[in-house]
Amino acid sequence: MDKYVTGAVIKRLRESKKMTQEELAGKIYVSAKAVSKWETGQGFPDISLIEPLAGALGISVIELLSGEDIRNLNRSSNIAKSRFYVCPVCSNVIHATGEAVISCCGITLPPLEAEDADEEHSVSVQTVEDEYYVTVSHPMEKEHYISFLAAVSDDRIQFVKLYPQSGAEARFKINRIKYIYAYCNRHGLFYIKP
Repeated sequence: MDKYVTGAVIKRLRESKKMTQEELAGKIYVSAKAVSKWETGQGFPDISLIEPLAGALGISVIELLSGEDIRNLNRSSNIAKSRFYVCPVCSNVIHATGEAVISCCGITLPPLEAEDADEEHSVSVQTVEDEYYVTVSHPMEKEHYISFLAAVSDDRIQFVKLYPQSGAEARFKINRIKYIYAYCNRHGLFYIKP
């Protein structure tokens, strides 16, 4: 485990809930002195207390360990506000419709930040009947390739996983597509508006 809960995080979350040290201690059956020690950096909560502590603070264990409490403001799950996460260890691709704490292979993954497509990652879109035919002029070598293409509308995502030594191309139904994404395993996420 590369992170452990810190006293500053406990204090910030406790105060945001407008709880005293005594109230928090009562919820997880420890003394107020123990909570005070955690918050001043003179000790750490026992591993057996992490889950009850997260519950008392109203966040997940992963959020507590990462020091970030995620509040998803995308309550209507507008897919146009999608976020992609890619594991650098196993290349797993994870999609969320808003803010989330995502972990894979023991690593907390940051959301990918999409950039405008550039010359090296030029995305071409052609209309063929009721579909977009999307291609990326990019090497598809074992060490450097486009890992996936995705088309996102306000109500759905169309996703195509790509592999080295195959073509960087996909077909997507045109149905209200707002963004097309291409992920380069070396340079990150790029997008265009068709």
